[in-house]
Amino acid sequence: MKLGKALKMGLAKSIQINDTSEYTIAGVQSYGKGVINRRNEIGKNLKMKKYQVIEPDYLMWCKVDTKNGAFGITKEEHRGSLASTNMALAKIDTEKFNPSFIEKLFSFDFFHKNITHLSSGSTNRKYLTPKQLFEMVEIPAINKNEQDDFILLVDKIERIDLNSELTHQLDLIKQLRQAFLREAMQGKLITNDKLRITNGETGHELLAKIKEEKAQLIAEKKLKKEKELPPITEDEIPFEIPEHWAWCRLGEIAEIKRGKSPKYSENGVFKMLNQKCVRWYFINIENSKAVDENWLNSLDKDLKIKENDLLVNSTGDGTIGRSGIADILCDDYMFDSHILRVRSFMEIKQKYLCHIINSEYGQSLIDSIKGATSTKQTELGVNNLSNFPIPLPPLHEQEQIVAKLEELLAFCDGLEESIKESQGYNEKLLQQVLREALQGKQVEV
Repeated sequence: MKLGKALKMGLAKSIQINDTSEYTIAGVQSYGKGVINRRNEIGKNLKMKKYQVIEPDYLMWCKVDTKNGAFGITKEEHRGSLASTNMALAKIDTEKFNPSFIEKLFSFDFFHKNITHLSSGSTNRKYLTPKQLFEMVEIPAINKNEQDDFILLVDKIERIDLNSELTHQLDLIKQLRQAFLREAMQGKLITNDKLRITNGETGHELLAKIKEEKAQLIAEKKLKKEKELPPITEDEIPFEIPEHWAWCRLGEIAEIKRGKSPKYSENGVFKMLNQKCVRWYFINIENSKAVDENWLNSLDKDLKIKENDLLVNSTGDGTIGRSGIADILCDDYMFDSHILRVRSFMEIKQKYLCHIINSEYGQSLIDSIKGATSTKQTELGVNNLSNFPIPLPPLHEQEQIVAKLEELLAFCDGLEESIKESQGYNEKLLQQVLREALQGKQVEV
């Protein structure tokens, strides 16, 4: 049956806007989430001076954008609200059709994907005219009693949360990852036998060697002398580590630099890394931006990225503190001022540092030490990251820890992928059940 059999256009009333009156303006949410009263406005603030008055039991949608399920059914709570003339309002024939049945149809993923497929226009604006919508979209030819039965079936299905256990399992895997990272930072991840495979060097001795190397580089004017970092206090130590390890600040064992404000160019080279490029544990150069090639070439080569550099996002809600390791594809790229580069001394394992920063401990510490810039944007900054207290094992133990974590975290990745595949299967199964019910097939739940 054609959708047009259930609807009729041209019944909605319109009003002229009074500048001094207050109105409630309604809109439609995507993916079948329905009509919503969005805001209250004084008439003089409204650009359009003619609006439609909403009454219950209408199908409402945007006439110039029918993609992604942006349809909804008007209800009693929307009575008297206004819809702009960009919105279409079609009265539902309530003698033959339950508005809740129409609403359920438009909430289904397969239903609104079909409408998007039928729609024409640009990527951003795809639409069907009301006439096309009425004639091209098919709905089940079932009576009101059958519609009511279908609504009860859908409600029953929606109460069955097939993915709740799978979601719980994903949470457990996330906790397992953090447990592995926590044990790694506390020296509990590698066995005592492996701890005895040693060149006799302790974390304290490694730290002393790094300080000597830095002093030499400063004397040779290859490294700028920085303000000495304060000693780590007892209050800053969150957990115990093996006696032969040392606590130190990140700035003691690594050079940390902030990126440059870029000179963008539409005709430039795509070699400027930004926050979107820095993912958890890796760098994605596909999100890099184009900068002026002459400007890029004028920069000191030491500022540019080298393979194995550790990059940390310095700003942004949801991105601050995310860190990844640069691979060979990132060589000679530049990084913008919202990214910090960490380059360690004495062959300290960059991946080890990355694991610490991305761990629950590292992220909580970043949250506690982040500052604010003059622009009021959340800022991690070189000084704060330099003060980051980290546990320092000998180099050979860093290698063992990184290798073991790679093995364990890969195992977690495999488990997570398997669970996500199961979730996708469950969602397809539910959609198939609904399709069969709409086709009049007997369905048991």
